[in-house]
Amino acid sequence: MKIYTKKGDDGSTGILGGTRLPKHHLRIESYGTIDELNSFIGSLRDGLTNETLKQELIKIQEELFTIGSQLAADPVKNKMVLPMISSDDIVYLEKRMDQMDSNLPEMRFFVLPGGHPSVSAAHICRCICRRAERHCVALKEHEMVNELILQYLNRLSDYFFTLSRQLTMELGAEEIPWKPRG
Repeated sequence: MKIYTKKGDDGSTGILGGTRLPKHHLRIESYGTIDELNSFIGSLRDGLTNETLKQELIKIQEELFTIGSQLAADPVKNKMVLPMISSDDIVYLEKRMDQMDSNLPEMRFFVLPGGHPSVSAAHICRCICRRAERHCVALKEHEMVNELILQYLNRLSDYFFTLSRQLTMELGAEEIPWKPRG
């Protein structure tokens, strides 16, 4: 099977259910940004040595594939049974953040992203996740989007912020506070 079909040469792409959309459509932007986030999580994972954390990130990547499949389906025409994100997935992220946060110093200031490549990668994941969330919220204004997707992405960006702080501590990196001018 060839990877290229040439069907998208006109600037359109097909989604589950047979609908063709322009490649700039908000639905395509939404699941495309989820895919971008998933790739950056892979890059973050590749820089880590903690096997437990690597497995946790693989779990998140699998959940993002689930979200991507939901977003890549026509909400009316698709007849395929697709996997769904659940409230348990959201609770898992909350529990992990609570566990990490219990070992971290209290937040007293905004922090500048950076300090170690893995910390920076977690911040990049946070930012891409926020963009994916914004796209999905905008898409929801026009079409049906599962509320759990929005909740999951909102928690996931918080997870990556908490993870960045956890990695800062574990890796002995400096957490630099933002000092506003004036």
